[in-house]
Amino acid sequence: MRDCPEMPLLRSLPLAELTLDDESSFRHVGLYRELKDAMSKTGARFLVPQPGSALERYESALLLNLAFWNPGDAIEVLVDEHLAADQLAHGAWHALAHRALGEHARSSDGLLLAESIASAFDVYLVGRLVGHAPDSGFLETQVPAMRDAAESAGLDDEGFERMIERMVAAPEASFESLRQLLFDTATALVGAADLESAAAVLASAATHPMGPLLHHYELPSWVLYARAYGAPLGPSAPVRALDQELRAAPDSLAWLERAWLG
Repeated sequence: MRDCPEMPLLRSLPLAELTLDDESSFRHVGLYRELKDAMSKTGARFLVPQPGSALERYESALLLNLAFWNPGDAIEVLVDEHLAADQLAHGAWHALAHRALGEHARSSDGLLLAESIASAFDVYLVGRLVGHAPDSGFLETQVPAMRDAAESAGLDDEGFERMIERMVAAPEASFESLRQLLFDTATALVGAADLESAAAVLASAATHPMGPLLHHYELPSWVLYARAYGAPLGPSAPVRALDQELRAAPDSLAWLERAWLG
């Protein structure tokens, strides 16, 4: 009797077969619509556990995404057929970075540039949604988490509220400020020769205006992943050139919109 092949633990689904949560909160964010359109047109796929699987847990999806994701693979491992709108945007930036950087997307610099763009987009969304969609699920989860990280870094409530006000007043500038901090800190940690050098990197990052938010992000996983899988490890000329283009642009998000979504 012929053996029956085992059913894969993860199903591959297109965006059209997923339920998008909290999307109504993003209806006034034109850049979100462009990111969604880009994902739809490229045929992006997501991985979802089989119904009833032990993998239908947040912790399992998080581990698989942090430890085993590769540029060019499926966008993300999900817990079920639901995808939050901010997750969609995050995954879209990763996919666009892979397309723009090509083989350099797998370098340690390329991995960290993509992650810094995708993650810094959070503060842009906070700036755009506060005042427009106060009941957004994204704000309900992200702002308290950011507050906790800032408090752990020594920022009081008044200081955190001023930070949120800056995001609202200048969401694009807030994005670029955090993007630079995340990229500079992560790449410096990857290149750090020893513990003392790494400590100096963190001490310097703490003085940055966005420094209180640094540990809101999965920085240890980024650095370990880049050091383990980045090829080549260390500075990549095309990636650093793109980073400089973003720093020099009056509005780095507008630059990305023209170059990657235009």
